[in-house]
Order: sequence, then C-alpha cells, then structure tokens
Amino acid sequence: MSVSAIILAAGAGTRMRSDRPKPLHRICGRPMVLHVIHALERLQPENTAVVVGFGAEQVTKHVQHAAPAWANVVFAEQVEQNGTGDAATTGMGALGGDDYDDDATVVILPGDAPLLQAETLDELVATHVANSNAATMLTSVMPDPTGYGRVIRAGDGRVLRIVEQRDASAEELDVTEVCTSIYAFRRDLLGPALRNLNTDNSQGEFYLTDVIAGLAGMGHRIGAVQAPPAETQGVNDRWQLALAERELRNRTNRRWLLNGVTMLDPRQTFIDVTVTLGRDITIYPGTMLHGDTRVGDGTDLGPDTQLHNCAVGGNAVVSHTVGSDASIGDGATVGPFAHLPPGAAVVSGTVTGPFYTAPVAD
Repeated sequence: MSVSAIILAAGAGTRMRSDRPKPLHRICGRPMVLHVIHALERLQPENTAVVVGFGAEQVTKHVQHAAPAWANVVFAEQVEQNGTGDAATTGMGALGGDDYDDDATVVILPGDAPLLQAETLDELVATHVANSNAATMLTSVMPDPTGYGRVIRAGDGRVLRIVEQRDASAEELDVTEVCTSIYAFRRDLLGPALRNLNTDNSQGEFYLTDVIAGLAGMGHRIGAVQAPPAETQGVNDRWQLALAERELRNRTNRRWLLNGVTMLDPRQTFIDVTVTLGRDITIYPGTMLHGDTRVGDGTDLGPDTQLHNCAVGGNAVVSHTVGSDASIGDGATVGPFAHLPPGAAVVSGTVTGPFYTAPVAD
C-alpha cells in the first residue's frame, strides 16, 4: 500500500495577530506544523508535500531543518490563497508519481492540528483501505460546532456532503458532527475531483470539502472515522494555542509519569516534547525543561529550575537553577540560585553552593 501526505500550511493566520507564520507557532517546544508531520510516523509516507504560502521561506527553512528523515518532505507554494481545494491541488503537483494509481492513498491534513496522534491517522488509513473507500474523513462530534463544516448524512447514515458554516442552512447548523479537514483519498479519484471544483460559494474559493459531495454524487463510497474533539481541534488564535499547549503538556507529563519519572505537581511542570528523561528522576514544581535537554537516571530537578538544551548526568541535584546549552556531570549538586551560561560545564561530583555562576570553558 502506497501512502503520501499533503499538509496545508499556507494560511496567514491573521487571528494569531503575529508576524510569525501560523504553522511555526510553538506548542511544547515544537512548531505546530512539525507536530502534524510527526503524527504521520506510523504511515511512513513515500512523500509529504507541505503546501506553504504566507511566510513560505520561513516555514520551508524550519521544516527542512527539523523534519524527520522518514517523512520525505517536499514543498509546494500556493502563490494565491484560493482556498483549500486549490491548496490540495498545489500539493498534488509536488507528490510526483502517477495520479492514476488506484492502490495509492493520499492523506490530506491541516498544518494547525498539533494534537493529532499517529494512532488516529493509522486507523483512518486502515479503515479507508479495508473498506475500499473513495474517501474517508476524520470527524468529531462537538457540543459547540461553531466555525466547523458540518457532516451531512443520508437517512441510512451515508455521508452525502460537507457544508461550511457560512453556507449552511439553519437545520444544517444544528448538526454536531463536524469535518476536521483530515482525509484519506484514493489518489486516482482525488485528482479528477479537484479539477472539477468550482467557486460557487460565499467565499468564492475552491473548497476541498466539495470533493466529498462530488465523489458521493458519483456513487463512490465515503467513509468516516470519529476522533475526540480534544485531538482534532485546530489552532486559530492565541487562546486556542494556549489550550492546545495545556492538552499536549498533560499528555507529555502523563507519558513520563508512566515511565518512571516523579512529579510533585504535574500542573506546575513544563516539559517540551523534545526532552529526554531517564528513570527515577524527581521533578519539583516550577521546573521547565526545553529543547534538547537530556537528564540521567536518579536526578532531582527543581524547584524553580529552567534548563534549555542542557545535558544533566545521573544522580545529580539541580535546584533554583537557570541554564542554557550547558552540562552538569554525574552526582553534581548545583544551586540553589545558580546560573549556567552557554558553554558552562559543571564536572561530576561538584557541589557549587548557592548563588553560583558557572565559568565558561575556553
């Protein structure tokens, strides 16, 4: 089974009120678009086309630097913002290969869904292939579906179409099952369906959602897999960014707690997804671990400690300390109130005492 992916990351994200492209806003130490790329890990796509637009150069540079090699990332630029259908067409052009390969699956997903999990995408594609669907959507049932396209079904449960909120009737607005903008398509059907899109809607844009109605109208099977709203919600403003950060931080802390790390108060512990921790570590409240920080077994961290890109050995004690691009050896005791500037190294077994500023090695 051949799988390729298209990530739609061209939008300006005006509600973020930022000069930074929306896909590059960070959650738990990683830009949103890179969280989406990592969610493809189980699928191991042949190619991942990232469609860029606003801030294209910045997004391309960051993704090229940080994307995992297995994602096989390529880029396509959507020069004019003509809607999600146009963005998908742009991405298809970057995938290479044959659009008439009916064994191939194309997964399309937005670049602002950082909470999506690899297991969910794996289930989406497995369901799609097992049922020989033309398209399979990831949907969620939301108590308040405001802002989302509604999934319209026939009386027998068949998916008929998706209607965007601004184009929906009063009856359709009452539907609580929503489109998450995450799909699996048969590649040989997706290309022609995209070419048949039109701009007959309130926005005058090419809607990717209209592909569903087009395929269903031709008698093709449309499937759906439901996922929890907490996983599929997008990020459109700073409030939603903060909510996504809280959810992902809870997941990250839970994973470490189940793998032998003690946290006296997980709600006051902040660990980036890029951090590596050993076992039998104790983390006290107010600790923040960022970037490529690595901590050995048996170490105590905190309270009120912030480390960025630091290497900490085993059985160390680090309290009330701020460090960046520094190293702490096995069994060292650092702090309280220590400062470790870039390049500093505390050798194994050292006891720094309070109010310590580490010298930087020549």
